[in-house]
Amino acid sequence: MTSTTGATPSHPGDPYGELRAQLATLTTEAFRPELSEIDRLPTLEIARIMNGEDTTVPAAVAEQLPRIAAAIDGTAERMARGGRLVYAGAGTAGRLGVLDASECPPTFNTDPGEVVGLIAGGPTAMVTAVEGAEDSKELAAADLDALHLTADDVVVGVSASGRTPYAIGAVEHARERRGALTIGLSCNADSALAAAADHGIEVVVGPELLTGSTRLKAGTAQKLVLNMLSTITMIRLGKTYGNLMVDVRASNEKLRARSRRIVALATGASDEEIEAALAATDGEVKNAILTLLGKVDAATAARLLTSSSGHFRAALDNAASTDTA
Repeated sequence: MTSTTGATPSHPGDPYGELRAQLATLTTEAFRPELSEIDRLPTLEIARIMNGEDTTVPAAVAEQLPRIAAAIDGTAERMARGGRLVYAGAGTAGRLGVLDASECPPTFNTDPGEVVGLIAGGPTAMVTAVEGAEDSKELAAADLDALHLTADDVVVGVSASGRTPYAIGAVEHARERRGALTIGLSCNADSALAAAADHGIEVVVGPELLTGSTRLKAGTAQKLVLNMLSTITMIRLGKTYGNLMVDVRASNEKLRARSRRIVALATGASDEEIEAALAATDGEVKNAILTLLGKVDAATAARLLTSSSGHFRAALDNAASTDTA
């Protein structure tokens, strides 16, 4: 489909002229005249068009896979020595970061402080727009300083446009003032955010179905990349065994049932053996699996996991060495 930036010349005295001109250059803000009568189409046809738009996102992500992988390796290296993963963004981008961070404790048994989501304007901005918050680099610096950022941490600035001051400010402050590793995730090429970061990831998904509504394709692209950043980092840190979530935190009935299924899939043990192993390890799935596969008691499993910094396969290898010693 064709598109145009829909550039509007600025006029003397227009307080937003410069910003309007800047937005007009962004792919994510481009106007698509071929969709100018979409509101006249049948609902099913609109749904088909929107679905077709969404299918283009994975291909755009695929073009950035080498950069994404490099960013993940850098993140895993920092987190392995005690660093944190911090997302910083405004609006939809900020909410996606908070969402990804909030899902890490139940999925990977991380401490809530290990993966952090910062949104311009604070928690209130998750459900209500906080006017002007995204325009402040100083606010981003203050939010990071409140975390006592160190050189072992990783800060991911997230912004569909790649020009949001809050996201750019977070990356600049983290990199220049604290020596942290920085990643800039945007959906426009040659973005200021990517230029400011150690790792620039630009997933160019093209103009949106609704002009400038970057919660659509751009939001989907950002969600896919954030999924990769956190999930593959946790895989690198040994928080999975194959494709099993062995570090899952069983905090409700569904997760307790899932925990037992994971132990069964990993070990092939009987229900009685699984219940005994979970009881001996206070419900810790990873520890329970290690007692069964490594043929060690709960105390030894805990010690092996501690000495391997929680990396399951390393602990399992050490258990085998202990057994043959």
